[in-house]
Amino acid sequence: MHAPVHPRITTGQVFAIAGPAMVANLTTPLIGVVSTTAIGRLDDAALLGGVAMASVIFDCLFWLFAFLRMSTLAFTAQSLGAGETQETSAILVRGFIVAGLIGVALIALQVPLGAVLFNLMGGSEGVTRAAKAYFAIRIWSSPLAFANYVVLGWLVGLARANLALLQQIVINLINMAATVLLVLVYDTGIAGAAIAAVIAEAAGFLLSVMLARRLAEGGLTIPRATLFDRAKLIRMLSVNSDIMVRTAALITVFLFFTAKGARAGDVTLAANAVLNNFLLVSAFFLDGLANAAQQLCGRTFGARDARGFADSTRLVLRWGVGFSVAVAVLFALFGPALIDLMTASEEVRRSARDFLVFIILAPLPGVFAFGFDGIYVGATWAREMRNLMLASLGIFLGTWWALQSLGNTGLWTALLGFYVARGGLQGMRYPALYRATFPRS
Repeated sequence: MHAPVHPRITTGQVFAIAGPAMVANLTTPLIGVVSTTAIGRLDDAALLGGVAMASVIFDCLFWLFAFLRMSTLAFTAQSLGAGETQETSAILVRGFIVAGLIGVALIALQVPLGAVLFNLMGGSEGVTRAAKAYFAIRIWSSPLAFANYVVLGWLVGLARANLALLQQIVINLINMAATVLLVLVYDTGIAGAAIAAVIAEAAGFLLSVMLARRLAEGGLTIPRATLFDRAKLIRMLSVNSDIMVRTAALITVFLFFTAKGARAGDVTLAANAVLNNFLLVSAFFLDGLANAAQQLCGRTFGARDARGFADSTRLVLRWGVGFSVAVAVLFALFGPALIDLMTASEEVRRSARDFLVFIILAPLPGVFAFGFDGIYVGATWAREMRNLMLASLGIFLGTWWALQSLGNTGLWTALLGFYVARGGLQGMRYPALYRATFPRS
């Protein structure tokens, strides 16, 4: 009996997924940005602060459930590699069920959830009142937004990244148009911005269902025994819970970083906020490569293609290093000018330039942090990823505690150490996991 012959993984396959994913990532925060921009035109500081606060809450809250996208992508790619066509459709429907349950739970718990979140944010009375008005409306988009996460992961898992990009573009264009119309034309204020977000997610969901019905072989009517297969459900819940814990640890790092920066004073907080924009830009590109790793490693994992899995890992990390060097050079050359463009305050400019070196250094360890995240998700090594992320969180907190006397320098050093720990720990663990997954390779 001959071993199956698998096609070689190529650079073109990496960028067929990574390219659209990078652009899609750039559109991700636009709902909050558009809402903030439109409300800012109303010249009411409380309303602007309210929508900014609520947007941050939704960014973090929805990010916590990013496992819906990640696990759907991994399971779909694995089923594609294994040739299980009906299972790819079942994965999508299971994802819809979980997305709906989580979304409905958030809507049902919106009052106590909002009370806790707004108490933690600690805004003024006027800002909090405006944020609560936005929150009370946009929370109804939760099931739709989560379902869109599922379809986004499913499309990338099927190597249909262009359609995933189309989905994101439609959501954001409709959000822009609806926000401008409701807020600036019909003067509906912060409620209009929230309604626009709900409309955009609903339109995205309708498009998602249309795409899914077109692409799903055999349609979306799945036999009950297949849909509720006990082993598949237990595996899905296990992977999802592990990724959720991992994401919560990641969110903790960035919330801790922001909180400590805020306590260092307004200038330091503003400088860190400016520099965080640089991190976001590099993260968008690196996460695009992580998406490619999730799909390619997931597909080769499902096909039991050890060579293809290794090729995927090597290509993603190699191109990631190339991107990181280019991004670091750009930050070194144009960083000061970009800082000046983003803030008019000389104090903030000076402070941001003092810490620019950390931004220049961050992309290289970031490659391995993001790249191995994608590889681990594709192979559904979720438990290991969770444990290593918790260890990285511990390293971050320990580094900050040891260097806290250095103030913001210690804080940035701890963040850079966190990047190094994430990639380094996963890189050291990778060979053992690879051998266990492909014992005959």
